[in-house]
Amino acid sequence: MPASLSHKPYRVGRSRTGLGLFATKPIKKGTKIIRYFGPLLDSKKKDEDAIENKYLFELTNRWTIDGSVRENVARYINHACRPNAESDVKPRKRKVFIRAIKDIEPGDEINYDYGTDYFKAYLKPIAASATPARRSARRSARRRGRSGCG
Repeated sequence: MPASLSHKPYRVGRSRTGLGLFATKPIKKGTKIIRYFGPLLDSKKKDEDAIENKYLFELTNRWTIDGSVRENVARYINHACRPNAESDVKPRKRKVFIRAIKDIEPGDEINYDYGTDYFKAYLKPIAASATPARRSARRSARRRGRSGCG
């Protein structure tokens, strides 16, 4: 279905890091864009301890959403240190919505800050295997007092 006929203000497309979610219509600041969903995993159950994928979204110390299900298009939203959206976590309802924190224009990639724990577990190890030029730029950033998004 062409994007212009869709009621959804986003589409999955190619980004610098693989696939990403892009605005197809203007999205106003404060708008709920999409729900992040999937099966709920209970950390108290031993059989679910072995599940490891990069689409896990921790709601509380006990509950985690496994966002790897194909229908969860929100899993394509990439990390950014200067995001245009944020996660709106409703732990009691066990739901997560992605909400715009800035006006987003058509063609802009929708992104949010995944947080320090995710950065340390997934993004930092990937960045460590970057090209020499990127490693040099990262060293320069650290010398200027920045590491990750902090």
